[in-house]
Amino acid sequence: MLKRIAWCVLAVLLATQSLAAETSQQTDNKVRLKTMVGQMIMVGFRGEGATAAHVVLKDIKQTEIGGVILFEKDFLRPQAVRNIISKTQVRELISALQSAADVPLFVAVDQEGGRVSRFKPLHGFSGTPSAQKLGKEAVTDSYAAGDATGSYLKDVGVNMNFAPVLDVNSNPESPAIGALGRSFSSKPEKVTAYAHAFAQGLAQHGVISGYKHFPGHGSSLADSHKGLPDITDTWSKSELQPYMDVLGQEPLHVVLVGHLFHRKMDAENPTSLSSAVITKLLRDKLKYRGVVVTDDLQMGAITSEYAVEDAAVKAVKAGCDIVLVGNNLEYDPKVASKVATALIWAVHNGEISVERIRESYDRIMKLKRDSGLLVDHVSKK
Repeated sequence: MLKRIAWCVLAVLLATQSLAAETSQQTDNKVRLKTMVGQMIMVGFRGEGATAAHVVLKDIKQTEIGGVILFEKDFLRPQAVRNIISKTQVRELISALQSAADVPLFVAVDQEGGRVSRFKPLHGFSGTPSAQKLGKEAVTDSYAAGDATGSYLKDVGVNMNFAPVLDVNSNPESPAIGALGRSFSSKPEKVTAYAHAFAQGLAQHGVISGYKHFPGHGSSLADSHKGLPDITDTWSKSELQPYMDVLGQEPLHVVLVGHLFHRKMDAENPTSLSSAVITKLLRDKLKYRGVVVTDDLQMGAITSEYAVEDAAVKAVKAGCDIVLVGNNLEYDPKVASKVATALIWAVHNGEISVERIRESYDRIMKLKRDSGLLVDHVSKK
């Protein structure tokens, strides 16, 4: 029995080495499979400084993750500090994380303004009006809000903001969007104008925008943090209009896919795990060629049906480039390595091709180059 186990382990190791060698031969710069997969993972973590954040520092060095996301509060420990205390502290934290990375990290945050703001005045950051309030003012005010937000994000080292929201406020009572003031307007063309202005403001400081929640969360009757909203009977094609207007246009951006269910789009899978939504609709029909990010894979819409590792594999198969695990609604210090292992194993067993991984890696690295993250970058290896 022990010999059989030993042979199985050896076979896996040999397969890993063989596939890594094969992958290296297929790529111009001989990038390892582990490195490519690592760049596809963005994770949240506990710790306000280098010592407290030792788990994510290990993930950066060993799992080679490509990004992190910051939170103000720890969902499971309401009285504990998560990542944000002050400008100086955040700046030093991000500096420590970047120093540990072989490839510069995407450092992301949800800083929409209004109620969805991780950086608050109590931390020394200026407040920003909600999208709903901005939508009632001149469009130049939306640009100014993006400009101000981009300024202080850049100052502390954040280079990606999962904002602005492109959801159309078709249901003002939507618990996840309208009721929280997260939409600019019920008119798609107005959402386009104000969201694009906000993104242009962010771009003045080199901050990448995150357009969300594709294909549209504004009509939902439920909150995807708690379960999977069924938008089959409430969603309309007009919710795609803002995406049709801004995708592929300046400034630099990613698209974050929401955890939603639309039976006519895909009768089996949530939108974030659906090739019909991500590949056929977003990539083929809307011609989007940039980076696609999942919403947090630990949200109730996903965890009610899938293990995080399984959801990550399904998301990549569907066409997502970065799998986002907030590690806050739940907390697992090993979640990054578990996701990486699941994706690598999916390649080994033929569920995901090396070419599919390479597609995402190339998109991610292009965005890092285009955004200036890789300027004068020299590998530490």
